[in-house]
Amino acid sequence: MRFMMLMIPKGYENAVPGTMPDAAAVAAMMKYNEALQKAGVLLALDGLHPPSMGARISFEDGKPKVTDGPFAEAKEVVGGYWMIQVKSKEEAIEWAKRCPASPNEVIEIRQVQEFSDFPADVQQAAAGFPEMPAQAGQPRGV
Repeated sequence: MRFMMLMIPKGYENAVPGTMPDAAAVAAMMKYNEALQKAGVLLALDGLHPPSMGARISFEDGKPKVTDGPFAEAKEVVGGYWMIQVKSKEEAIEWAKRCPASPNEVIEIRQVQEFSDFPADVQQAAAGFPEMPAQAGQPRGV
């Protein structure tokens, strides 16, 4: 089973462009990332720049509208993620609990929908798209 662990740092929704974590926090996180890698569960990970450097595209009335960040209505934003492959939600939770997160950070765990999770008509509609794995658990684009 694949799970995405989403890091949600409180206050990041208001961070100015170029905001970076301190070196000590990064060093601790790198040890955690190395543990995920050594255990063979890490598929991918990335940190994200703050919303002030991003954009949102909405589709009101069916037409795209671009809004540059920051986003006034944002209460929580994703600061980064890990994609892991483990045997259960409980195992994903155990990995998240080991993260050296600060008191102002939350990790949300979400299971990835596998191709086999979808009903036959949805699988048929997606057939032939190379990024959709035909077998459960097969990483995309790897």
